[in-house]
Amino acid sequence: MSAKKIVVAVGGSSGSLYAKVLFDRLQQLDAYWENVGVVITENGKYNWEFELGGSDWQSYPFDYYGQRDFSAPFASGSAQYGTMIVCPCSMGLMARIASGISNDLITRAADVIVKERRKLIVVPREAPYSLIHLRNMTAITEAGGIICPAVPSFYSGAATAEDIVRTVVDRVLDLAGFELPDTYRWGETEALDAME
Repeated sequence: MSAKKIVVAVGGSSGSLYAKVLFDRLQQLDAYWENVGVVITENGKYNWEFELGGSDWQSYPFDYYGQRDFSAPFASGSAQYGTMIVCPCSMGLMARIASGISNDLITRAADVIVKERRKLIVVPREAPYSLIHLRNMTAITEAGGIICPAVPSFYSGAATAEDIVRTVVDRVLDLAGFELPDTYRWGETEALDAME
């Protein structure tokens, strides 16, 4: 697998554990990426501290950018970042992405990924969905993005909150084109043994 350049955006919805497990998995899979650029909203930082206790998001070996830093490489298609993951994604952020409103680095990067026909994966963490939410998901899907809600699966026998969240994160990384030798797949017992 060739190394990837990835953008990860952490929105302001509840569900910081999804972002943390995604960061953990990316750190474990460092042979598969060349660069990970990260943008975290102010609400995303607040929720990380409130839900997880602390701000250890800063300790990962990624490149961090502010929401207003339009000099970030992935603000332009010429930098050739191939994948963007928005995890978790608030409904307000999803609405701005769906509408093409590039008023900060996250929405600009999403706009770039879509216009360049690259891979945008949006992980909404909200329930229930209103018609507005569903229409925004449809707009992103019609533009070529992928909506992967933060809905775990339970057939892997996951025992901890982190393991349950990882069922979503690994699905996201599958969609991003990563090779995951240690994830549970339906009908395979070896991967389940590896998780225990």
